[in-house]
Amino acid sequence: MQDLPRLYADLSADSPADALRAGAELPMTPAQAHYLGSVLRRKAGDRVSLFNQTDGEWSAEIASLRKERGMFRLDRLLRAPAAEPGPALLFAPLKRDPTDLVVRMATELGAASLHPVLTERTNTARINAGRWRAIAIEAAEQCERLSVPAIAEPVRLPDLLAGWDPTRPLLAALERAAQPDLRIAPAAWRATASPTIQPGLLVGPEGGFSPPERRLLESCGFVLPVRLGSLILRAETACLAGLASLQR
Repeated sequence: MQDLPRLYADLSADSPADALRAGAELPMTPAQAHYLGSVLRRKAGDRVSLFNQTDGEWSAEIASLRKERGMFRLDRLLRAPAAEPGPALLFAPLKRDPTDLVVRMATELGAASLHPVLTERTNTARINAGRWRAIAIEAAEQCERLSVPAIAEPVRLPDLLAGWDPTRPLLAALERAAQPDLRIAPAAWRATASPTIQPGLLVGPEGGFSPPERRLLESCGFVLPVRLGSLILRAETACLAGLASLQR
């Protein structure tokens, strides 16, 4: 299975894909056809695997492939669908390349959802959700997860906190603070951690949260301030270090 190209079968409303099942014939997207034919040099008769969180992962044959068009024919189930619980990553959007890195690595580190948060020091308000999703899909194809992180709409920090479920811990990375190290996670979170109660990890922009934002965070009972070690990290590094620390 590991030698087969893995392709995500997107069952969203704008996708032509039907449910994955034995005997199904599904059209390729133009991007998939281009990737298989022009990049991988695959042809009709070669095999791939198709996956999504709803249907699991399936072995399929390339029934036809021509320029930007093609068809898959599915035959057998390789992996049954399974829940892939993970934390939510909430972060202030960065410039394009660092944000792309965060989206890719967060997918590989098991983040269930990505939430752009607008703070006083956020250096960009431009969110390309389509680009984020494409990067997340590619990362999911490569790291063998079945799901793709959900991409949330941008939200201002005060609005995020006002709408947060208070039963769900929100771990806020606050540098230069005498807070528990996330690598030795606070007992308050570990005591409630479960597959159905995954925390959120909040990482601020370059330069950190403003003093009013820090006071706002510290006033919320569900927020657990944490630090990510003794060094001051770049925002993209903090996102990845925090997610890695939450791996169990």
